Amino acid sequence: MHPAFASFFSRHHGHGCGPQGCGPNEARGSEEPRDPRSEDRAPHEHPWQRAFGGHPGVRRPLRFLAYKLEMSEAQVTQFAKILDELKVERAQAEVDERRSLIGIADALASETYDKTKVAEATAHRVRTAEKLRDAVAKALEQTHALLQPTQRERLAYLVRTGRITI
Repeated sequence: MHPAFASFFSRHHGHGCGPQGCGPNEARGSEEPRDPRSEDRAPHEHPWQRAFGGHPGVRRPLRFLAYKLEMSEAQVTQFAKILDELKVERAQAEVDERRSLIGIADALASETYDKTKVAEATAHRVRTAEKLRDAVAKALEQTHALLQPTQRERLAYLVRTGRITI
C-alpha cells in the first residue's frame, strides 16, 4: 500500500495502520514486525472493509452496480454469473488478439511477405471481435431480463453519463 494512502486511513478512520498493514502490533504501537502466519492474532477488520465494504479491487463493478441499482441478493447472484461469463469471453479475446499479432509479426519478420499468413491472422481478429460482440449482446439481454424497469432506467442513466462502460 502506498504510504500516502495508509496515512489517509489513519487520519480519517482513526486507525493506526501503516504501510506494512494492520494488526495487533500496529494497534499497540510496537515496533517489531507482525508475523502474518501467527495463530494468536486477534481478528481484525481493516479500515478498507469498514469504509467500502470489502477488500480493494474485489468485485468492484458488481458492488457498485448492486448499490446503484439497489439489487436484491438473487439479482446480485445472477448478475455475478453474467459478469463472469463476459469476463471469460474478454480474456479469451485478449488471448486471440495476441495470437493474431504473433501471426502478423511472423509474416513481417520472414524473408518474403506472406499474404496468406496475414490474411489468416486478420481474419482471426475479425472472428474474435464477432464472438466478443455476441457475448456482450447476450450479457445485455440477460441483464435486461434480470432487472426491474426502474433498475433498467438507472442502468441506462449510468451508461449515458459514462459512469460505466460496456
